[in-house]
Amino acid sequence: MTTPALGRRADHRIARAIQRVTSTAFGPYQSAVIRIGFSATYLFFLLRELPNRHELYGPDAPWRWDMAQQLISNNQAFSALMWSDSAVWFEIVYAIVLISAALLMVGWHTRAMSVLFMAGVLSVQNRSIFMGDGGDNVIHIMAIYLVLTRCARVWSLDARRAARRERAARENPERPVRGDVTGPVLWVVLGAVLVVAGTTNGLGGTWWLPTLLWIVWVGEGAWWFVNRYAPHSQSRVLLDVIANLAHNATLVVIMAEVCLIYATAGWYKIQGSRWQDGTALYYPLRLDYFTPWPWLSDILASNGVMVMLITYGTVAVQVAFPFTLFNRRVKNVLLVAMMCEHAGIALLLGLPFFSMAMIAADAVFLPTVFLLGLGSRVTSVRERLFPGRVGVPAPRRDGAAEEAPQRDDGGHTLVG
Repeated sequence: MTTPALGRRADHRIARAIQRVTSTAFGPYQSAVIRIGFSATYLFFLLRELPNRHELYGPDAPWRWDMAQQLISNNQAFSALMWSDSAVWFEIVYAIVLISAALLMVGWHTRAMSVLFMAGVLSVQNRSIFMGDGGDNVIHIMAIYLVLTRCARVWSLDARRAARRERAARENPERPVRGDVTGPVLWVVLGAVLVVAGTTNGLGGTWWLPTLLWIVWVGEGAWWFVNRYAPHSQSRVLLDVIANLAHNATLVVIMAEVCLIYATAGWYKIQGSRWQDGTALYYPLRLDYFTPWPWLSDILASNGVMVMLITYGTVAVQVAFPFTLFNRRVKNVLLVAMMCEHAGIALLLGLPFFSMAMIAADAVFLPTVFLLGLGSRVTSVRERLFPGRVGVPAPRRDGAAEEAPQRDDGGHTLVG
């Protein structure tokens, strides 16, 4: 093959790769599981701590409001709870975080709820930074990433609403589709809050948070305007391309973040003498603070061989996982092992929310075929429980799932 032919072939491959990246939001099911997993984790955490909320993050916390304000003035973090030391304001913020987590989990106006969820997570955690078990750090990071993903393409109320509109437009093309009122109202209200918070220096001292919030707010306004008045224009295509690029880049960052967590955890464990001699698991099993089921911990701690195998196996899985991403079978085996490990941590050590957060982060690597099968089973169960209800069509096993909001028009990209 001649050199010009090789060059044309390489150019064609590059163009196809760019076209695919700009025209497709990868991993719609994985991002949906991440959305559901992290919002559910934080929702259950807030509900469990509802009786103790004042002592953890509120006016009765040992980490007093003035102490938190002094720390935040130095590290320039954001927390809406620092806007006032009133108990009423604390209850309002706590309720907003609860509601936003629940609505994000079901995918109702996901973009607005993801912003509220991020602001709520940052507000609560930055109010009392010494509360948490490690899972709060993962939720803290992932809440920011979720704002940039298109995580409501499937398994959300937004996807169901879009599918119903498409179906109504096909069945009755002469009838105008009724516009959504809730979205513009949320946009106006959140814009007013953003303006007030920005003018009163309530967004912290960092530059990235106000920039991110303004970009998202302006982008959502532009998205609504173009969808309403120019749905088939090149401006609509450009917005789709930008959204897909942001989503795909963020998904890669999430994958890298998970690999970094496991790699650093594994390599730090290797340096510990208790991990080297295979006895590291024994010690937390003998601590009252980490034994919700003492009899179960005693059974495991009394078996030296099992303690050694789990200790060495934990290190091996965490160190090896980032190197197995390009081998699907080995990766899936280690993925199951890590999820079982976190389930064991939740059961044996009493850290359910840390485990839920890590399992939700691991879900970014779950195979699409598995998620499609899971979705089909959930749909069949729902149809048995609620017969006759019309929803979003179940995804097909060939991967051609119904994703009503998605626009994969082939040539409708920047390079096609």
